[in-house]
Formats: sequence, structure tokens, C-alpha cells
Amino acid sequence: MPSEQAEIGIFGGSGFYSLLENARDVWVETPYGLPSDRVALGEIAGKRIAFLARHGRDHRFPPHAINYRANLWAMKQLGVTRIIGPTASGSLRREIEPEHMVVADQVVDRTAGRKDTFYDGPITTHVSFADPYCPQMRRIAAAALQSLGITVHEGGTIVVISGPRFSTRAESKWYQDAGWDVINMTQYPECYLARELEMCYVNISLITDYDVGLPGAPPVTHAAVLQVLARNNERIKTAIAEIARTTPGERTCNCGRALGAARA
Repeated sequence: MPSEQAEIGIFGGSGFYSLLENARDVWVETPYGLPSDRVALGEIAGKRIAFLARHGRDHRFPPHAINYRANLWAMKQLGVTRIIGPTASGSLRREIEPEHMVVADQVVDRTAGRKDTFYDGPITTHVSFADPYCPQMRRIAAAALQSLGITVHEGGTIVVISGPRFSTRAESKWYQDAGWDVINMTQYPECYLARELEMCYVNISLITDYDVGLPGAPPVTHAAVLQVLARNNERIKTAIAEIARTTPGERTCNCGRALGAARA
């Protein structure tokens, strides 16, 4: 595989750079502008990996300001066919506890104003998104997390809010009453844009807090979220490395054929 190509893409925070062996940085130009930062290219267990900090290495892009289209296009341009998207998330369920991990199977978009498609015309393109996350990668991820002794919830619905503010108690209770499980600010349109580019996508939600709609939950603070992330950084890195290591070359899902029935 050429040195500027990769099999698996990872979005995450700056702590993940130490995962990669023989890493080097590249800028990738896209029709949608520059991605959040340089892409680090390296290896995990012999697999070529592209890593990009979705908020930038210095965390300069808040969730609503991320250039999601450029980030996904850069991965596609590098040859990536699978994306692993770990996120810090809040829990809307008492049984989904802080420091647990959730392999989501559904997403609800409550964002506004984000550029969320590559297909603005002239060819009308309607991509099926009934099952947002790759079923093959979800199985691989859940098995990898379980093998490491991590408490994992297989399945769950993420509601995505615009941010950067956290929810009010009324909003959070509304999401809980709707039956949703996890709350986050970056999963949409990231996961959908991967589908438009026929890439597999899997989310690993690290639960950092109980959202404020749960009775007795204190207000969510960024400082508290960062404390949980710091305590769990090594666990997440180990989990991501294990998912990458156990991902086979062959894709058995339909993600790579997403455009087949999307156009007349």
C-alpha cells in the first residue's frame, strides 16, 4: 500500500497519536477546504491507519464549527474504507454509567445549520440511512471491548445536539422520555457523510457523565468531562487499537454499496 494511503481512519483527541507506529503528518486538500488538522499516517498491528483530531490538535474547533465534509473527504482521498469514531458522550439512562462504553446502532439528529451532504445537485441523491452504523464493524467493536474487560452496551441511540452549550434539564428529560440513550455533539453529520462516501463507520461512546435530565444529576461541566477522559484515555486507546487489529480486510456489509439505489 502506498505510504500516503490507509485502510482504517480514526477520529479522536490528541492522545491517540501515540497509538501509531512510524507516523508522519500530511495535509490533505479537499474541495470543501482544509480538514481540522494534519492527518497522521502510521500503522497499528501492520494495518495502515489515518488519524485525524476532529477538533484540531489544539481543540480549536467547537462541535458546530468542525468542517465535517473536509474531514471525511480527506479520509476517502487517502483510501480509507472504515472509520472508527470514538466520542465523549453523556448518558440518558441510569444503567449506562460513567466510564461505560456504548456501541451505538441508531442516531437522532437535533443539530441545525450543519453542511451534511456532498450531494447538492445536479444529480439528486437519496442515501438510505435506516441503519446508520456498520453492522460488521459494530460486532467487531463490541467483541474487542468485551475482550478487554470493558463494560460495553451493544446498541443504543445517540441524540446529537449542536453545542457547544450543554442541554437544559427540560431538553435532557425530553430526550430521555423519547427513549434515547446517549447524547453527543459530533456524531452527526460525521457518521452520515461516511455513508455517502460508502465508508463503514462505527462509534464508540465513552460515557463521561449523566446528563442533567436524570433525577439528581448535577449540571454537566467541561472540566468534569475532561477528568473522566483523562482517567480513561489509556482504556480508549487500547480499545481502538484492538478494534483496528481485529478488523479483517474483507467487508461483509452493504456500506460500500450505499449509492447503488440512491439515484434514479
